[in-house]
Amino acid sequence: MRIILSAVAIAALLMGCASQAPEPAASVRAPAPQAATCPREVPTSARCFTGEDGVGSFYWIAIPAGWDKQVLVMHAHGGPADTGPAKLERSEEDLKRWAVTVKAGYAWAGSTYRRGGYGVTMAAEDTERLRQIFVQAFGQPRRTLLHGQSYGGAVASKAAELFATVGGKRGPYDGVLLTSGVLGGGTQAYDFRLDLRVVYQYICKNHPRADEPQYPLWMGLPEGSKLTRADLAARVDECTGLRKPVAQRTEQQKANLATIAKVVRIPESSLISHLNWGTWLFHDLVHLRLAGRNPFGNDKVVYRGSANDAALNAGVLRYKADPQAMAMLAGDSDPAGRVNVPVLTLHAVDDPTAFVELESAYRAILERAGTGGNLVQTFSDEHEHSYLSDPQYPALLTALMDWVDKGAKPTPQKVAQLCKGYEAAYANTCRLLPDYRPPPLADRVAPR
Repeated sequence: MRIILSAVAIAALLMGCASQAPEPAASVRAPAPQAATCPREVPTSARCFTGEDGVGSFYWIAIPAGWDKQVLVMHAHGGPADTGPAKLERSEEDLKRWAVTVKAGYAWAGSTYRRGGYGVTMAAEDTERLRQIFVQAFGQPRRTLLHGQSYGGAVASKAAELFATVGGKRGPYDGVLLTSGVLGGGTQAYDFRLDLRVVYQYICKNHPRADEPQYPLWMGLPEGSKLTRADLAARVDECTGLRKPVAQRTEQQKANLATIAKVVRIPESSLISHLNWGTWLFHDLVHLRLAGRNPFGNDKVVYRGSANDAALNAGVLRYKADPQAMAMLAGDSDPAGRVNVPVLTLHAVDDPTAFVELESAYRAILERAGTGGNLVQTFSDEHEHSYLSDPQYPALLTALMDWVDKGAKPTPQKVAQLCKGYEAAYANTCRLLPDYRPPPLADRVAPR
């Protein structure tokens, strides 16, 4: 029953439910936030609070000294790496990582979401519910910004549309910041992980092994599987020697690893993490959210980069996406470009987790919707995903607030200039590339 209900809930979005802004907190009675000791990463003068939102999400709130109802930053976290129940520790980890927001003088609030696993619209609703809890407890801020990081970028881009208007009035968010975002929706952002599964299996033949139950790789794992992340990492080592020093790898392991990374176009170091997502996240998405249907296809994909592409393309497993599953995934996660507030993004050019080319996919969506003028994108020469150089974040927030308050739409050059002004205070170096433009997603991920 759980699978059917999850599928129906997502499918309801296709019948127009997503076109009207939900009011997730209206009928929920949540306990008031409780005072808590701030993590040491947060300024000692700040006040912190924790709580549960009435439907299973936990949260942390941090308010800097002298805040006086100025600017609130609602944080949508990344992942979804964990597929189990929500845990308060998740939001605490986010506050520690994004303490730079509080140091810069902004109030911060972040939800765990009501459960782990996939659900972009769910996470957007949980973030909005927490915003309403914040307002009830601490008053209406002068401005509210929505910050989405990684998978949270998908959440924030969806929330910006779901809550764009409430009762005919402008919605609750004045501006959106998307950093290292998994952008463009689930129907575009995860195809390469099916590519990884089929290419890895063609080369390594151990996920699953020949003597194990066989299953279509798009489902991640079959129901009842006992495979652990440690088990999978050991299998990757067996095939590629990834966690061994290069000198200890066999020539065959070196060749296997190089081929997988080149064909799928991922850094060798990120192989295990992407394979984990293509295993446990795919399992969560397919079995618990899409009623066992397949949203991913590679039936017409041409793979390139191996020593024998003809043999590779003839030998990889092929799958055709189920149109209903694709529609359900799109309804839950794909933005339509209906944004009516300023949106500012930051992405590392060599992001190993969320490809920088996703920024091109997101821009194309907004341009098709006629809202491309609401988007400014910035880029850095970093090689990280989860967190970039400290001074870049206050620079982005300052630029976004100038755009919101003064109508001063920033250029990438202006953001870089602002960033330089924060280097001394945040003891780090700006890495922004004002003239960079990302290639199209099709240059990175084989077109479907």
